[in-house]
Amino acid sequence: MTEKSVSEAEYDAITDAAAHWCMRLHASDCTADERQAFQRWHDAHPLHAFEYAAMLEIWDVAGHLPRHAPAPVVVPLKPRSRLRTYAVAASVCLAALPLAAFTGWEAGWLPSAYERFETRNGLRQVTLDDGSQLELNLGTELVYANYRDQRRVTLSKGEAFFKISHDSTHPFVVRAGEGQVRVTGTQFNVWKYEDQVRVMLLEGSMQISSDPAHSSVPLTQGMQASYQQGDTTPRVRSINLGDSALAWRQGKLVLDNLALADALPLINRYLNKPVMLADTDTGTIRIDGTYNISEVNNLVPSLPKVLPVYLTQNQDGNPVLNSIPRRAPKG
Repeated sequence: MTEKSVSEAEYDAITDAAAHWCMRLHASDCTADERQAFQRWHDAHPLHAFEYAAMLEIWDVAGHLPRHAPAPVVVPLKPRSRLRTYAVAASVCLAALPLAAFTGWEAGWLPSAYERFETRNGLRQVTLDDGSQLELNLGTELVYANYRDQRRVTLSKGEAFFKISHDSTHPFVVRAGEGQVRVTGTQFNVWKYEDQVRVMLLEGSMQISSDPAHSSVPLTQGMQASYQQGDTTPRVRSINLGDSALAWRQGKLVLDNLALADALPLINRYLNKPVMLADTDTGTIRIDGTYNISEVNNLVPSLPKVLPVYLTQNQDGNPVLNSIPRRAPKG
């Protein structure tokens, strides 16, 4: 059976099997024989592996289920469509789960729409099913899920500009790192690199938290919040709405007299091998300039030409910036 020869009925059978195996492997009474049978099925055809991987993504999205909730309903995906109809999911769940589990999406536990976006070498614009518009920077990965009580984006890495369709009864939540942003309709930018997150609000208002265990703080137009893992409260400050941080939407990286310690996270997110600092003194050296984001790789070897630094390499192959010691004046 090749992928080209798979009929709709055959594809539905693969989808049903993937849903069954996803539920069985997450069940506490799954046996070793069942796991071996699953592995044989999984390896029998590339589409089996593809559909099962899609099931796992939906299962992960449903990870916020309350402890007392029934097993999650798996909504199958298909390579040729953005989201499969719930008719197939219904047939799977009614056969394999109690009725209460099938109603999980109606209770707000599971999404009615699910999309995953990834950019590598180019910027990308997308429109979500609710009409919201997103612009994605290079190297960005995010997942969108539309639940009954909220629209949710999880930003794993990178940067996105959001223009959210207003809906006061259906808030839009962006999760980045340990924190989250909650809005009903506004324009804002979210940047995430490793455990650092920065949110810039251009229009409207929002609530932002850096840790689910602590309360959120309000953010209004012309403000920026930043946090990293371990912060109990975001750091908030006013910004210029013409801030150079949004230059990426025009394909530019603007470093406006930044210390290297602050500039490197902005540079490194475009690099395969991040640049390291030899010490804190090197991190205080300031850098200025405008660069094409598609050519940031060329910036690193040019730094010794414009800054008092030289490059070495650590044992992992990362370039390391070292400051050139200042000579004491003679006399």
